[in-house]
Amino acid sequence: MTLRNLFFSAMAGLVMAGSAVAEPQPLDRIAVLVNDGVVLESEITSRMANIKASAIKSGQALPSDAALRVQITDRLINESLQLQMAERMGMVISDIQLDQTLENMAREQNITLADLKAKVEADGENYAQYRESVRREIILGQVQRVQVQRRIQVSPQEIETLVKMIEDQGLKEAEFKIGHILIEVTNNDAKSVEKARGQAEKVLGLLEGGADFAKTAISASAGPKALEGGDWGWMNINAMPTLFAELVRSGKKGDIIGPVKSAAGFHIIKVEDTRGQQTQEVQELHSRHILLKPSPILSEDMAQKMLADWMAQVRSGDADFAELAKEHSDDPGSAIKGGDLGWADPSIYVPAFESALANLKPGEYSQPFRSTHGWHVVQLLERRTTDTTQQMNSDRAYQLIFRRKFNEQATAWQQEMRAKAYIEMVE
Repeated sequence: MTLRNLFFSAMAGLVMAGSAVAEPQPLDRIAVLVNDGVVLESEITSRMANIKASAIKSGQALPSDAALRVQITDRLINESLQLQMAERMGMVISDIQLDQTLENMAREQNITLADLKAKVEADGENYAQYRESVRREIILGQVQRVQVQRRIQVSPQEIETLVKMIEDQGLKEAEFKIGHILIEVTNNDAKSVEKARGQAEKVLGLLEGGADFAKTAISASAGPKALEGGDWGWMNINAMPTLFAELVRSGKKGDIIGPVKSAAGFHIIKVEDTRGQQTQEVQELHSRHILLKPSPILSEDMAQKMLADWMAQVRSGDADFAELAKEHSDDPGSAIKGGDLGWADPSIYVPAFESALANLKPGEYSQPFRSTHGWHVVQLLERRTTDTTQQMNSDRAYQLIFRRKFNEQATAWQQEMRAKAYIEMVE
């Protein structure tokens, strides 16, 4: 054999040996096509790992990996559709907004932002990825609010009826901790309905036989809280979806109710717990603020600096807060009143604004801070504790009706979005 032939034989052998030793491995793959987006296998795997870790920490039982994967994939499809909608709407959460949210999250836990980062990393998470997951949750929440709120109408008659009910009950109303399982009816033909009914009866039998409700919900439910074990948390009966309210009105702790048919399918409700609620006094705050909304002309840094400069002038006596608000504030409702927001329950404000007020004493001004609306400075004028008034009852009635309708419309919106979407599972 010639030297040339020996050389090529050796090279071929090396190539073959290399191929046998190290075949290329895919780094990731597409699991689901969702309109113009995708759900990656790595997203499903990561979400499964997080849920399993959380379940181990809380001592919660989980269903099989196959059942858990179905629930996670379904959730990621919904999130992908919402994120695509947010992108079309031009919805962006800046780093400054994100940092403000993280600071608020840390403050709620009575720790610093540095402590929060250390806590996240101690749990084995990457802090940069954690930040992006928070940004994602903010966007999901905002796009849902924008899309669902426009579908909700609350009439004066509804408010009046509920106000009378609140007054009749003397503000002593029951709250229920609700567990929910939905057996979905995909096609509203007789065969599909009977099949779903049979499955619902089987699930009910398992629950009555002592099966864990949360584990059963994760594996069997098609409801919006399935991955949370069907847990809807504590709800006033007037804030529940109408179906829930009708079923649990006379329910007792431990009752399992259903299956009950609706347009979506068959529902099984468990009354996990009950408690009484009595509201006698409300702490209200009187405040005023100046708002600047960043734009292509007004940058984030410039808005923050302008507010800081104005406040230096106010503190030195060279400028008047009310006049600055009238001239510069981007909140038209309060600007004409010198930034005055009047008396209000602080819970009506966005978290960053509520948090800023909570840290002030009467007469004090805040430092410039960022909320979802823009950059603010706020002054706390007064605090007071007042008895519940007719206006308070009306506001409360509106919020209760709004939350009930919001839950109903959010589910309907997601179902409509799914129905219009192109979704393909990639084998």
